[in-house]
Amino acid sequence: MRIACLVKPVPDPEYYNRISIDPVRGILTRAGIPVVMNPTDRHALEEAIRIKEKMGGEVVIFSMAPDDAGGILKDGLAMGADEAYLLSDRAFAGADTLATSYTLAKAIEQFGPFDIILAGNESADGSTSQVPPQVGVWLSMPSLAGIIRMEYGESFRVWCDVEEGRVEYEVTPPVVFAVKRGINTPRYIGIKGIMAAKSKKVSIIRVGDISVDLDRIGLNGSPTRAGRIVVPDIGRKGETITGSPGEIAEGIIEGLRKAGVIKEGMI
Repeated sequence: MRIACLVKPVPDPEYYNRISIDPVRGILTRAGIPVVMNPTDRHALEEAIRIKEKMGGEVVIFSMAPDDAGGILKDGLAMGADEAYLLSDRAFAGADTLATSYTLAKAIEQFGPFDIILAGNESADGSTSQVPPQVGVWLSMPSLAGIIRMEYGESFRVWCDVEEGRVEYEVTPPVVFAVKRGINTPRYIGIKGIMAAKSKKVSIIRVGDISVDLDRIGLNGSPTRAGRIVVPDIGRKGETITGSPGEIAEGIIEGLRKAGVIKEGMI
């Protein structure tokens, strides 16, 4: 059983106040902001490792991010994954979900085949839930999303959250699974896992290392573009009211009337 797991580094929530948007390119500027493994992807990786432990095989991580995201993939290797590929190239930058899923799918195709592809149901920074099923389309693999429980044997039984309740499916690989947080509790990374990860490889994949259509990657392959970027003015206008307590009270009431907060005769 060969399992591919999609892992996305996302900005550390502790630093969200430092994230800005490039007004020209319309993309997030994340330089200098620490990254962490996308929470639902950690649950997907945990499930992938559990499948490997029960059924045998290997777990291979795929991620598209800058070079400095390699530490996040090392965490995945310490959890129990066997190998990791980091797709990192300026040509991949600015990709929307369509270009991202295409690039990931081409890498999975080149280093496959894989029986199962596991991913988090959504990312903490985008929350579109589009990449896992799009990867399935590119690879002509069926996909299921919103998974909160799995049982595995000769076939896979999965339970998915839907708007009307919950649906149970029985499927056989190849298949793409997108899981939600409630599916499991990711394991703690101990010293044994950290030491084992030192001998495992994170391979950096550049645009020339995989067979891709250059018109389908990065900004060139992204039909979704940000519109006009407007930074709202969150400043507040202040006014000093002086006088006796009665005069100050009258000034406040008059200001509230002018602002339409209260109507004439209410006070």
